[in-house]
Amino acid sequence: MSIHIGAREGDIAETVLLPGDPMRARFVAENFLEDARCYNEVRGMLGYTGTYKGKRVSVQGTGMGQPSISIYATELIRDYGVRNLIRVGSCGSLQTHVKLKQLVFAMSASTDSAMNRVRFGQLDYAPCADFTLFDRCVTQARERGISFTAGNVISTDAFYSEDPDVWKLWAKYGVLAAEMEAAQLYTIAAGNGARALAIMTVSDSLVDGSGITSEEREKGFGEMLTLALSLA
Repeated sequence: MSIHIGAREGDIAETVLLPGDPMRARFVAENFLEDARCYNEVRGMLGYTGTYKGKRVSVQGTGMGQPSISIYATELIRDYGVRNLIRVGSCGSLQTHVKLKQLVFAMSASTDSAMNRVRFGQLDYAPCADFTLFDRCVTQARERGISFTAGNVISTDAFYSEDPDVWKLWAKYGVLAAEMEAAQLYTIAAGNGARALAIMTVSDSLVDGSGITSEEREKGFGEMLTLALSLA
């Protein structure tokens, strides 16, 4: 048992899906996993382990933001031996060609957070995905005919910004989408010898203000979750 995860040794699989919303963790367990068992309810951040097509896999809620996912990623790796961490969440498009419901695979993650500046003594670190997970994800998406785009994302600490146009600078430099967790997930994994990948569904667009409905979100997330589980 760690500080924030109430699991015992052996309760958590080597591959873990990481949705921000703990209710989505429950949804995955109830709709995609066989013989799923809840191993964590600490702070309401639900975690489950079951099997998917015979392979043992876990799903753990992480909460919103980089400080929160850093806690769970660190404890999963250091205390429970997790080797593969796959974020499954939503993002906001910053480009006209990144469409609603499309999947985004984060090759790298820029950030406005100071967490890595503090960690690296004010030097810049470039968080990036594990190539093996990324390559397998791209291959499987192409084989399944799933629409996706891949590239840089921005992991922001501010969901509500004082400057409504701040995203335009990131867009100018080719950043595909905004989200809130990938940069620290990649950093924590790299620093602890694990592998990480962030897969996200575009739920809204900062370019034109459009967004998907609840029904479309559920369908789009199902496609993303099935792809993520296949990596196990």
